[in-house]
Formats: sequence, structure tokens, C-alpha cells
Amino acid sequence: MNKRLIAALALMVVVAVAISALMPEAVKPVRAGDLAKPISLPDLQDKLQGLPKGKVVLLNFWATWCPPCRKEVPSMVKLYNQLKDKGFEIVAVSVDRNRDDVVRFVKEQHMNFTVLHDVNSSTAQGYGVFRYPETFIIDRNGKVRQHLNGAVEWMEPEFMDYIEKLLAEPIAK
Repeated sequence: MNKRLIAALALMVVVAVAISALMPEAVKPVRAGDLAKPISLPDLQDKLQGLPKGKVVLLNFWATWCPPCRKEVPSMVKLYNQLKDKGFEIVAVSVDRNRDDVVRFVKEQHMNFTVLHDVNSSTAQGYGVFRYPETFIIDRNGKVRQHLNGAVEWMEPEFMDYIEKLLAEPIAK
């Protein structure tokens, strides 16, 4: 084989290895059965918040510009109002760029649960979210029990029963 060709191939291999070493590690999406990844994002008062401990959490990634997201919010508000005193929390993570859009929408929709702002979508990306809305239902022990894609009518009996079943489960010691 020609020495120039061998040298060129060797150089290409070295460059490819160097490039792959500099590439960011692929994000492993969060799936049912995984522990929820910790989050730290500002709420609408700019106070950093994470996921509540010891509660059943509906972690919802959404945006004001997303029609299915907007459609599911009223049922989320109803669900929260019905279960908030039983150890249930909703953490709604908006990926909107404009904070004012989020504040206005939250007020209009009477979203009285935790709303966080993921302005650069880094938390959404860390969860492997790539379409909206996406929801993770997390049990009292921090384990993701379900990962749902698309809008959900949260007051449907199948979801109410499922969440109530999780609320009845004990916290692991």
C-alpha cells in the first residue's frame, strides 16, 4: 500500500478519535423505572426549586406556544386541586424563552402549582424530552413510574386511579 495513503488514513483515524473525545456525552433519556434526575430551576419569582421529596410528583415539560400543552392545563389544575392535600405535587417546567409569556399564561389559567422556567431547555434535554408536552409521574421514593408523551386528560379515571394508587404506597425506609 502507498505510504501516503497509509499516512492519510492514520491521520483521519487520529482526527476522528480526537473529535469523538471532544463531543459531549449522549444524553440518556429518563425512562420508567429510573430514578428521577434532580432539577434546579427558577420559579416565576426567581427562587430555585427542585423536585419535592416524599410526594407523588407529576413532572410536566410544556410551553405556552404548544397547543396540546395549553389544552391539558385545565385538567392539570383540576387534578392538583383535588389531590394537593394528599401528598401530590405538580411541577410544570416551561421551556418558553420569554418569561413574561409564561407568567401571563399561568395567571390566565390559574395554575396554582409549581411552575419552573427552563429558558435554555437544559433540564428538558437532560430528561431526554424532545416534544411537548411530556410528563413523568414520579412516586414518593423518587422513581419514575410512567413517562407519557402528548397531552393527557388528567381527570380521566385511569389517571386518577393510578395516581391515587401511588399516593397509597408507603415511602421506602
